[in-house]
Amino acid sequence: MEYNLADLFESVVDAVPRREALVHVDHPGSGAERRLTYGELDAAANRIAHHLLAAGLRSGEHVGLHLYNGVEYVQTVLACLKARLVPVNVNYRYVEEELAYLYRDADLAALVFDAEFTERVAAAAPRARTLRHLVRVGAAPADAPALDAVGFTEAEAGGSPARDFGPRSPDDLFIIYTGGTTGMPKGVMWRQEDLFFAGLFGGAPSGEPVKRPEELAERVAAGGAGLTFFPTPPLMHGTSTLTTFVAFNYGQRVVLHRKYVPEEVLRTIEKERVTSVSLVGDAMLRPLVDALHGPLRDTDLSSLLSLSSSGAIMSDTVRDQFRALAPNVLLLNNFGSSESGSNGRATDDSGPGTGFRLQVNDRTQVVDPVTHEPVPVGEPGRLAQRGHVPLGYYNDPVKTAETFFQRGGERWVLLGDMATVDEEGIVTVLGRGSQCINTGGEKVYPEEVEQALKAHPDVYDALVAGVPDPRWGSHVAAVVQVRAGAPEPTLEEIQTHCRSRLAGYKIPRQLVLAPAIQRSPSGKADYRWAKAVAAEAAGVSAGGSAEGSAGGSAGAGGNAQGSAGANAGAGK
Repeated sequence: MEYNLADLFESVVDAVPRREALVHVDHPGSGAERRLTYGELDAAANRIAHHLLAAGLRSGEHVGLHLYNGVEYVQTVLACLKARLVPVNVNYRYVEEELAYLYRDADLAALVFDAEFTERVAAAAPRARTLRHLVRVGAAPADAPALDAVGFTEAEAGGSPARDFGPRSPDDLFIIYTGGTTGMPKGVMWRQEDLFFAGLFGGAPSGEPVKRPEELAERVAAGGAGLTFFPTPPLMHGTSTLTTFVAFNYGQRVVLHRKYVPEEVLRTIEKERVTSVSLVGDAMLRPLVDALHGPLRDTDLSSLLSLSSSGAIMSDTVRDQFRALAPNVLLLNNFGSSESGSNGRATDDSGPGTGFRLQVNDRTQVVDPVTHEPVPVGEPGRLAQRGHVPLGYYNDPVKTAETFFQRGGERWVLLGDMATVDEEGIVTVLGRGSQCINTGGEKVYPEEVEQALKAHPDVYDALVAGVPDPRWGSHVAAVVQVRAGAPEPTLEEIQTHCRSRLAGYKIPRQLVLAPAIQRSPSGKADYRWAKAVAAEAAGVSAGGSAEGSAGGSAGAGGNAQGSAGANAGAGK
């Protein structure tokens, strides 16, 4: 047995075959749900694995998962791992051009997709030369274009449930495509052993990692059931898939929803006695708070032990609102990435005024981005992690060389986040270097300003971007979604609110009110959109010089306030 995700999963199955493993709930009480034990999920995954092998796929080839959350997603990931195929996540919001790029870049040999994406798949698939086998989940719409695809139920029915696969390796790959906030998506290549220890905590998120593969099942057999994990973001993002495998490594239960509907999430927490919920920042937590203040105010959350966020920060304001409704739930801001797995967890004193402060693991450092040596206390650098890190980016040797390096006989990954470290080893994350705003020579990181903005009682959500400015190079622009029913704040009101929380040069000089903040399905910020909206409102090119005042059109149906030239110097 190896540190291979399929080997490890099968060892857990053999320890607790009749324990419930996976529940897919469409709507609580509707009856539209599926429940599988570990043994049933194992056999279902074997069937799809055998189908893919019978279709001619060979060890090491790549299989795309263009799917919403559901049993089929988990089943297909496990099938790939069992057959030594490489699962590749596909963002289901991508349109034809983006899909064609990803299909080609990932060298997909097969694709499993939801029927409602048939039109987009039919347009993009012919442009991927290696893609030769399609499996469709559900019936194609009546007006969908013709596509040579095998039905998922047919594939499952024709595949053997036997677990008769050959030996596997800890070197088998798992690829996570990450879009980030800029540029085309990149495929992060993980050895499965490295992913097990860096992203799945070595089988023990709150204890000692296992010292040999067999120990995982021994721990499961010695323990009991009782925990229910509920990853609410899309499985197409690495966080939710890894959360699912963390639960499986414990021999516990996973609950899934096809899509994120806050009211249904709360009903499922109550019905399924969920103990742990994972989500992404305020974009997913705030709607839960709103529902608990409204139609779901009587929801029983007594089973819930923890609620964690990865990929975006839960602001102090929204955490406090949720804590008032569920005071016994542990709220955790975790920090990690597709390239590093877990780096650490926010300290209790994180927030506006102190920054996003992390208690990092012993594999994380703040380093000089050029020399890769640790930076002095208080000096800005880039976060980096050593040891169990990815091999690089698939099909991108240039980006791999820029991001991964060797030091002290170990492999390191250089992350995109700027940070400082204090005398006690606490790391303060400043923000993504690529989003840093240089205004008059001062550096402003959007995340810190966003935290301050979201503490305003009338602000529902916010993104911050730098807009070209003839005097300061760039000025800080806030794109704000106002809380429903609240009065629209003025730029002056926003500035006054921020002044007690931020240094003068960090205070927004432009305010754009938008009907909604654009984010990915998992809640991650779309900074390209925010910059474009703010630049349009300011009458400038997003990458150019000023063409007029900031009082122009806000774009995206919003409106702008403030003159960038007049306000940029205030408070510097």
